Amino acid sequence: MKKIFVLSFISVGYFLNAQSISNSPYATYGIGDVKFDNTIETSSMGGISTAYISDFTSNFNFGNPANNTNFELTSIKLEATNENNYFKTNYNNTKSTKHSTYLSNISLAFPLSSKVKMGLLYQPYSSKSYDVLTSETVTNPETKEESIHANRFTGKGTLNTAQAAISYNVGKGLSVGAKANFYFGNLYDINEFTVSGAEFINGYETKNSIKNFNLTLGTSYQKINTSTDNKLTLGATATFGNTSNMTTDYKNSTYYYGTAETKLNETIIEQKSTSSKNLIPLQASLGAGYGSNNEWFASLQVDYKKGETISYFGKSFDFQDTYRISAGGWYLPNYNNFRNYFSRVVYRYGAFYERGGLKIANNSINRYGISAGVLLPFKSSGIQRMSGLEIGVEAGKRGTLNDNLINQNYVNLKVGFNFADKWFRKNLYN
Repeated sequence: MKKIFVLSFISVGYFLNAQSISNSPYATYGIGDVKFDNTIETSSMGGISTAYISDFTSNFNFGNPANNTNFELTSIKLEATNENNYFKTNYNNTKSTKHSTYLSNISLAFPLSSKVKMGLLYQPYSSKSYDVLTSETVTNPETKEESIHANRFTGKGTLNTAQAAISYNVGKGLSVGAKANFYFGNLYDINEFTVSGAEFINGYETKNSIKNFNLTLGTSYQKINTSTDNKLTLGATATFGNTSNMTTDYKNSTYYYGTAETKLNETIIEQKSTSSKNLIPLQASLGAGYGSNNEWFASLQVDYKKGETISYFGKSFDFQDTYRISAGGWYLPNYNNFRNYFSRVVYRYGAFYERGGLKIANNSINRYGISAGVLLPFKSSGIQRMSGLEIGVEAGKRGTLNDNLINQNYVNLKVGFNFADKWFRKNLYN
């Protein structure tokens, strides 16, 4: 049984690595459209995780690895995301839509002892998937002949992340944790130019081959009032220790296409390779939360990400510092009411605002949204073994119509399963 499960875990991970994921046109810049920390539990509550310690024994927190004091069961999570994006720009009053469905998270977590917990996770970190064709008619001032100049911009590839987290309960409400993050994948950006009547295409290709490792450290403190069951939670995380091995290959060449998009008679005009050492920059987070045990919880969180410089079509592109404010929580009406199923459903809610790192024509590409979700427990689930179906919805806006830029509205649906039980335990008595 264990061998079958391990093989299934690897197979699902291989499928996740091979996915083609839809994303925003703004993914053309840098390392693409970031999907990281997109678990249903986190996104349904606006993105809070830094000061969130689950009341239930089946949920492992990867956002802040210190926050797993109550985790006691072996948990397996499989989650999928359906993205629905609606784009608009004032340039020729253009509108478009884009949809995609992909496997967004697979994780395994288990307790090593009453104080030490461990989790493994695999998910997409960012992706590129765009294909834009622009053309214009140009008149030769001398001959008065007209020709069509066409540019095609395409991007593809996925950057994935594998994580290993460990938590330790120091005692008296204090916990610490660490998480190793490994990022890997290939991202491609291609700009092709041609003129009507020309035999050849001029193509400029950028390929980023990425292998990157960094470390997240977290801590949390929770004070419980035993007379009222109310609790105050404080948390903090920092991600640093970036050891990057990103090789960027540039190639400027001419060619034409044969069958099946095969390049023929390619002549290389320029080719070079560079390396980058600061792919995933410093990140930090602070959070505070308050709630009542097994009844409700609310939290506020502030995230910071240091700006970075990325090579884009042979030129450096600077990203500004990013700030994000998130608020969210959950509510459980009455987990002891087995006569009314919906009284045992966990209801989640949240909202966020993010000052984006991308800035175009003096316009910051910001994002904000609201979210909601539910944990629908299986019939046999109780407060000590909260397995079930998780559903989350996030609606938001990104970008602007200023300066002919693109406004993006989106509605994302997330569905997953959390299977939790006392698996892989040795019996102490016969």
